[in-house]
Amino acid sequence: MATGFKVNIFLMMSSLIQDNLFARQAGIELPVVCGAMYPCSNPELVAAVSEAGGLGVIQPISLTYVHGYNFREGIRFMRQLTSKPLGMNALIERSSRKYHEKMVEWVDIALEEGVRFFVTSLGKPDWVVERVHAVNGFVYHDVTERKWAQKGLEANVDGFIAVNNRAGGHAGQKSAQQLYEDLVEFKLPVLCAGGISTPEQFKQALQLGYEGVQIGTRFIASNECNASDAYKNAIVKASEDDIVLSERITGVPVSVIRTPYVVRAGTKAGPFAKWMLKGRYFKRWMRMFYALNSLRQLKKSNLDQSGRLDYWQAGKSVNGIHDILPVAKIMEEFKCQLNN
Repeated sequence: MATGFKVNIFLMMSSLIQDNLFARQAGIELPVVCGAMYPCSNPELVAAVSEAGGLGVIQPISLTYVHGYNFREGIRFMRQLTSKPLGMNALIERSSRKYHEKMVEWVDIALEEGVRFFVTSLGKPDWVVERVHAVNGFVYHDVTERKWAQKGLEANVDGFIAVNNRAGGHAGQKSAQQLYEDLVEFKLPVLCAGGISTPEQFKQALQLGYEGVQIGTRFIASNECNASDAYKNAIVKASEDDIVLSERITGVPVSVIRTPYVVRAGTKAGPFAKWMLKGRYFKRWMRMFYALNSLRQLKKSNLDQSGRLDYWQAGKSVNGIHDILPVAKIMEEFKCQLNN
């Protein structure tokens, strides 16, 4: 009886992978995405996840500003590290005309360089969908609740990345199960983003109905990520109780590790900033201020690798991270879990 049950579970999980629409669309072996991370999406990490059978996603601001690559040359460098599919993250909020024009340029370059899978965030993705569908590519849209999924559906996206309340970076407010239940009726593939760092959690997400997972924090604590050792060790040592929301990075709550620096700086936006963020016009300027301040802070922290001057983004999945491993090892453990 027990043996038969195990065989049935194995067949069920094998079927999940073979019939996985997202994996087929992305052209990958395992439905695992390395989420685009600022500043942690260095080319070596992105390429390593793709080479190991998942999908590494390029974060253009990280690639160009943080890691110093010309965007096209950065993609070509990654192509030297892997011949497998790469994705790109397009942050499409129109905070300024100059920024929008630069994002359009980056999307066009990525398409020219053969990227065919895009993740859109923070805006209406219609123009990205139009360009990507013209070359038979796919667009998945980040959502934290049903209303954003509806806007993505109106733009004809191919799927959703459901960012739940355990995610690092800009976390949602709903649990993985609640968010899935809100989105399932749209009948598009949905990926689970938040709270995934172990093979068991990956398997549970697939059993819940998700087509795959997006992972960030677990990949920061990898050999290929060039984040500081202090950052990686902080992830390894942290528990989920150490994860707090800070409004002082982008103006929108961001999940970070509670460090002495975060405690000193505070996590709440001031009264003037809150007033600015409520205005339809002024919120763009306030968010731009936060973004520029974050860039200045990044420059300072790069000169001081101790982490005393930095915000370390991470999700509550830190609970399952106890060591720093090569990406290939992390991915192999995920693959093996499906056979257990």
